[in-house]
Amino acid sequence: MIDNIYEILGYIYAGVVAILILITLIILKKRTKKKYNEILMQLEKEKNLILSGAILNELNKVGALINNKELEKKYKLWQNRYEIIKEQDMPNLNDKLLELEDLCVKGKFKTVNKAIAELEIEIYYVKTKSDFLLSEIKEISLSESKNREIVTKLKADYREIFLKYNKNSEEYDFVKIPLELQFENIDKLFAAFEEAMESNAYSEVGKIVKALDDIIGNLIIVIEEAPTIIMMGKKLIPIKINDIRNIYNKMLKENYNLDYLNIDYNITESEKKVADIFDRLNVLNLTDSIFELKTILSYFESLYYDFDNEKMSKKAFEENMRKVAIKTKKMLNIITKLSSKIEDIKYSYDLTNEEVKIIDELNINIKAIQNDYEVTLENYRNKSFAFSRLNKELEHLNLKLSKNEDKLELTLKNLSGLKEDELRAHEQFDEIESILKKSKEQILSYKLPIIPENYYTHLNEANEAINEMLIELNKKPISIRILNTRVDTARDLSLKLYKTTNETIKTAKLAENTIIYGNRFKPLNTVLNQGLKKAEKKFFAGNYKESLEQAINSISLVDADIHKKMIEAFQK
Repeated sequence: MIDNIYEILGYIYAGVVAILILITLIILKKRTKKKYNEILMQLEKEKNLILSGAILNELNKVGALINNKELEKKYKLWQNRYEIIKEQDMPNLNDKLLELEDLCVKGKFKTVNKAIAELEIEIYYVKTKSDFLLSEIKEISLSESKNREIVTKLKADYREIFLKYNKNSEEYDFVKIPLELQFENIDKLFAAFEEAMESNAYSEVGKIVKALDDIIGNLIIVIEEAPTIIMMGKKLIPIKINDIRNIYNKMLKENYNLDYLNIDYNITESEKKVADIFDRLNVLNLTDSIFELKTILSYFESLYYDFDNEKMSKKAFEENMRKVAIKTKKMLNIITKLSSKIEDIKYSYDLTNEEVKIIDELNINIKAIQNDYEVTLENYRNKSFAFSRLNKELEHLNLKLSKNEDKLELTLKNLSGLKEDELRAHEQFDEIESILKKSKEQILSYKLPIIPENYYTHLNEANEAINEMLIELNKKPISIRILNTRVDTARDLSLKLYKTTNETIKTAKLAENTIIYGNRFKPLNTVLNQGLKKAEKKFFAGNYKESLEQAINSISLVDADIHKKMIEAFQK
């Protein structure tokens, strides 16, 4: 029984699923059909808009205008093209649209999309033919109003430029003849336009309007720019050329070399360019004329800077010429004197060839600079180059001289430093001996029970260093490097001895005074008494530092501030 129920439920479930699938398919089919119906309606609409009444309307307008064979020929050709669209192209589109509807009804949606794409292309193609035909017809049907509108504007522009010309006719004297000829041509074209319009010669009208537009457009430019071109080409540039020539010739007489500027050639080329511009202006061709004239003017303006630069360069060249000559001579004299004494200097201070080779290098460098200077002077005498170039060469030589001058000054300073080091060593020898003497006198001035061993050690070291310094001072030749080392060593050891002497005496004095200070407390403290005895014993044994420490530690039993008092006493 239960098995039968499950079986019945299974059948019911399968039936429900099948019904749902069927309903879904029906809905999808309806939606698809609806979508394609909308596409078909849109295509139908686009097809119906191809042929409008505008083409026939415009054709009728043209038919009323026919009064010559050329226009009649065009009219018949347009009628023929219209008939082809109406009788062939449109029925063909209708057939394809019906085929497409049949495919949709039969549900052949796989092939529908391709058919739709092909039909869209066909509709677009026929529509383009129709639109192009309409635009060609309108060129004639609307040409009268359109062309008259254009010509009216051109007449206004023409009147404006004609009035401007008559008002300032003196500014156009150079182009008066071609301008007036062009005015006559324009008047003739306006008359030809009216004749063509009256005779409905619309193919000629377009050509006339185009010619009027080109000529008047060019005349606007001519009227606007011609005065500027005439003023620049006939006044400004000739004045500049004349002025430049005068300055150029004057500077040539003053021995300036200006060949690098190519002035004669550039003036000739500029005059040719100006002549060419005026030849083109004579036929009312102003292409790039103002730009070219401005470029020529700019070039001549730049020449003033070149002239001024040459004048300043000449002045600077003359100053640098004297400077380089004086500096070169002075440095060669110094090097010559130095070279004559260099062997003695090498011997006296034990210098190697490597250490003095800088003098030979300086000699070679300065002579090379002198040779270059002579070449520059020769070029100046022969007027081979412009002053701007000659001055640059001198500036370069002066820079090289300055670098070598710095090297020479450093070399002289180093060599003179050798003698100064020797003299300073003698002076320091006396000072070091004085320090040593003071140390000896000071150690003897204070009657120490025993002089510490470190004093004698430092004394022996100082004496030995002073003897080595004296030996080096008496050598011939002297090695300044070794001498300076000996001086530094002797000075350091003498100062070390002096410091040792001072510290020893100071420590001994403090130890002695501390013991004396502590003696007042002997009866009060047995431990203090014993400590002071130990301090006295160490004092007479020469252990002054240990004696001071023992005394301070002992006294601190009765005087807590003894450390502070001894530090203050030591600092004083």
